[in-house]
Amino acid sequence: MPGAAPLRPPPRAWRRRTVVIAAALAGLVAGGLTLVDPPSATAAISPTGWNTVAAKHSGKCVDTRTAGTANGTVVQQYTCNASTAQQWQFQPTSGGYVRVNVRTAPAQVVDVSNVSTADNALVHLWAYGGGNNQQWLPVEEADGAYHLVNRHSGKCLDVPSASTADSVQLVQFTCNGSAAQSFRITSVDTPPDPGTPDLGPNVSIFDPSMPASQIQSRLDQVFQQQEENQYGEQRYALLFKPGTYNVSANVGFFTQVAGLGLTPGSVNINGAVHVEADWFPPQNATHNFWRGAEGLTVTPPGGLDRWAVSQASAYRRMHLKGNLALDDGGWSSGGFMADTIVDGQVRSGSQQQWLSRNTRWGSWTGQNWNMVFVGAENAPAGSFPNPPYTKVAQTPIIREKPYLYVDSAGAYQVFVPALKSNSAGPGWANGTPAGQSLPISQFYIAKPGVTAATLNAELAAGKDLLFTPGVYRLSDTLRVNRANTVVLGLGLATIMPTNGTSAMSVADVDGVKIAGLLIDAAPTNSPLLMELGASNSSADHSANPTSLHDIYFRIGGSAVGKATESLRINSDDVILDHAWLWRGDHSIGVGWGTNTADTGLVVNGDDVTAYGLFVEHYQKYQTIWNGERGRTYFYQNEMPYDPPNQAAWMNGSTRGYAAYKVADAVTTHEAWGLGSYCFFNANNSVVAERAFEVPNKPNVKFHNMVTVSLGGVGTIAHVINNTGGPSNSSTNVAQWVNYP
Repeated sequence: MPGAAPLRPPPRAWRRRTVVIAAALAGLVAGGLTLVDPPSATAAISPTGWNTVAAKHSGKCVDTRTAGTANGTVVQQYTCNASTAQQWQFQPTSGGYVRVNVRTAPAQVVDVSNVSTADNALVHLWAYGGGNNQQWLPVEEADGAYHLVNRHSGKCLDVPSASTADSVQLVQFTCNGSAAQSFRITSVDTPPDPGTPDLGPNVSIFDPSMPASQIQSRLDQVFQQQEENQYGEQRYALLFKPGTYNVSANVGFFTQVAGLGLTPGSVNINGAVHVEADWFPPQNATHNFWRGAEGLTVTPPGGLDRWAVSQASAYRRMHLKGNLALDDGGWSSGGFMADTIVDGQVRSGSQQQWLSRNTRWGSWTGQNWNMVFVGAENAPAGSFPNPPYTKVAQTPIIREKPYLYVDSAGAYQVFVPALKSNSAGPGWANGTPAGQSLPISQFYIAKPGVTAATLNAELAAGKDLLFTPGVYRLSDTLRVNRANTVVLGLGLATIMPTNGTSAMSVADVDGVKIAGLLIDAAPTNSPLLMELGASNSSADHSANPTSLHDIYFRIGGSAVGKATESLRINSDDVILDHAWLWRGDHSIGVGWGTNTADTGLVVNGDDVTAYGLFVEHYQKYQTIWNGERGRTYFYQNEMPYDPPNQAAWMNGSTRGYAAYKVADAVTTHEAWGLGSYCFFNANNSVVAERAFEVPNKPNVKFHNMVTVSLGGVGTIAHVINNTGGPSNSSTNVAQWVNYP
């Protein structure tokens, strides 16, 4: 856009939980540290737990000075005071070593300064980057205390001169067996309910019985870490059990805030659930990606909430008792809303484009380039091109996104909404939606570090998959071969195929549901990141189609990434419900010859339907549609920013590549509400001949198209085929209503 099964302890035995492991006895099992025949301990610490770490000689706690969270914050000993600045998590890395996270900012870890191997090198907080100086081996002593050995230096965490004073900064020192190098590690966790699944360290589950201050503290901690963390690896899901809460959630990058009720009315937030753009002045929301809110009833203070977002930021199954602003005063480039009620007014403000599907509100105000309403009750008056509203009264076929919830008996289940045809408005507005509940026992709960072999074995055994928040680097393709399999990600769980393979392949079977995942390309080129159905698939899935929901692809941005093609759909009848396929245009690993990617989406199957399709910056055709009877409701595209010159971006004798190509052999295709923009900032003389390229056949129909030259930087010569346009430095915006 203009401008990334640990062990559960017995409740009482965990009152004094300790990390192990004597180096010779260390083991790593199921993502957690496991004690193997230790000399004296009887339990191992869960990597999801929080603990105090107290120096044995002084009884004082390891602490962050003034509860700081910035790089370089002093790690000290201080009188124990039960603050979160004295709570630590031991998260496995490899070989029995752990990173020691602080609860106030879990991405910050205990670090030896300057990667030193010297005695008395200072210890402080620093953002985790995988360095050996940030990893420690907990070694058990005879009395149950532990010394912590640094992986880089082999030296121990130490209180200098065995001081007993407050505010003494910790150091590393040659291990000597003294009490100043011994620490007692004690759990501060409340034992989980027996029915609560272990969803890993980056899922917070809130109960209405918890103090509001405790919940608010956790919400604030995550936001402070994630507000500007556009390309970090931290991922979070913040989940609310049914009940009422007096808190507000500011939603940052890679954060999902969701209710655990079957319907939004089960979870009531008296406060805001909002996204701002304060971090990117002047309140520019064009980088507010990768986040989401789902399944909540929100009563905002003052009657106004804000969801100032751009791509990959779904607002689903929400009931807002007030008004909603979709910008923060500066530019914004969203967005997607579905299955949602807003009692008051929705104000789109500067939003360049927006899709609202199966929604209801008091009123809508605002327009820019491309506003699409599908199955939206009370859609605003007017029609394209002035105002640029595209309205389709009913959603022809849809299945809403699956979601995790807690039933009336307290059991965790995943609800899979039923397929519905010719619908309008939210599916839950008149009561419980139709669908099927799957017990959590049906799911293999994946955590970062799991192997592709394990995941494929669980799939082959008939399990569904629930990915907890994190980044999953997988050396092989995940193979989904069973009909009706559910693959659900929490907290924008991210899959990266590391060996040039696909991240996932789905057989040509009925009813697979894949939701809530980011597929991130690795430096080794993947010819294809995800495939639905093998080549030449032909089975009829119209009664039970495969569906994809909130599925995002990224090539470059967080690091160098390469993928020739992102998503290929070979199966018939697939539903694509909100997808962002993005070749990165800024940050790390971005360049014409660096994050190479030809095409975002290729559709070979027949009767495929897409709602909310965002495809950007690929180097050839952005979207190629070869199947018959395809339908797209809302399309947003930006052409690649970085062709170095016209000669580098030619399709034979044609200048550039179209954003959306319908194959010449296709006889029936229809699309509503499409926008394509250019910003050729590497060379503003570059021209794209056309945005949309289609065969001239009576049943290939395109409605309500717009092209934009952003700031007049570059040219799109025609809107569709050789019709309409140009968009250039003289005329930025060009529109076309119907073709043919």
